[in-house]
Amino acid sequence: MQTRDILYILCGYLCGSVLFARIVSQLMFSRDVTENGNDKNPGTSNAFKYGGMVCGILTLLGDLAKGILPVHMYMRGVGEDFNVFALALVIAAPVIGHVFPIFFKFRGGKGIAVSFGTLLGLFPYFITPGLILAATFIFFSVVVKISPHYYRTIAAYGASVILIAFLSESPLSVTMGFLISAVTVTFRLLRSTEQKDELEVKLAWKH
Repeated sequence: MQTRDILYILCGYLCGSVLFARIVSQLMFSRDVTENGNDKNPGTSNAFKYGGMVCGILTLLGDLAKGILPVHMYMRGVGEDFNVFALALVIAAPVIGHVFPIFFKFRGGKGIAVSFGTLLGLFPYFITPGLILAATFIFFSVVVKISPHYYRTIAAYGASVILIAFLSESPLSVTMGFLISAVTVTFRLLRSTEQKDELEVKLAWKH
């Protein structure tokens, strides 16, 4: 692993540590609106719910960008000549930073939007992983309806890890990077203080 790789991993972590939900809401309302949520999660969902459309959109764009930029810039620089472990950590670093942000005493969000961003950052080199994550969320929202969102997210990330590993034709580094991200997101969900309703699974063709 070269110095350049380490710098991108560090850059990705620091980018992830910028919690746009808190920053945008402070700029717009002079307070952190995400504190109004039961789980006090400084993420996109609470930004929309308690800050409104503009606050939510700005937060979403920021969270996606801090995943996209470090990964995409790294890929542009190395092309196909990347270190396996370095790329895996570059992919995972923004998610780890969002969940454990150094700028906010390591108390961050769930990392869902950021992990989407890191997979989008692989475009146009590797397209399938991002499509798989999006497809699994849609599948567990529309076809096999899992609720609440807490369980749906865990199911989507678990299924995505398997599908990316066996169906995406992506290199091992991408699978490893997403696996680390998925474990980080799942860990944060399991540690969440939000009230968890009973798991419910419904098939779309049954009412």
